[in-house]
Amino acid sequence: MNRLFKLAPVLRARKAQEDTAQGALNQSRAEIRHAQALVKRRRLDLVGADAPSEGSARAMVASLVARQSLAASLSGAQRMVTDAEAVERERLTELADAAKRRRAVEMLAERHAEAVRAHDLKVDQANLDELAVTSKARNAARGIDEGRSLA
Repeated sequence: MNRLFKLAPVLRARKAQEDTAQGALNQSRAEIRHAQALVKRRRLDLVGADAPSEGSARAMVASLVARQSLAASLSGAQRMVTDAEAVERERLTELADAAKRRRAVEMLAERHAEAVRAHDLKVDQANLDELAVTSKARNAARGIDEGRSLA
């Protein structure tokens, strides 16, 4: 029986694919955190930019335009979070698929290892049986009865 698992390179490749998928997932989670921090900053900027209650018409219009710009920026940041979460879901699916492919090859490796163990046990048992039969035949040839004791 061949003791080497012929799919070992495939298993290493599947593990590398899974590691790559895990890295991509971690990167997307970092992007989500970054986008959420940006939303928080934009929200604070918008809250801090109160509309003036007095002043010239130009100043009030400029303030309102600035607030609209901040609101648009906040909306863009929220879209970034939504997009990053969608990417995270995709990458999570890719990681799950990579893990399934790796596990399938791992199961083949486990079966192969079990077959090697069973083969080894079978060979060992055959060797023990052969030794027992040979020992019994030698003793019979020598005229030694296994039933009586030589005490």
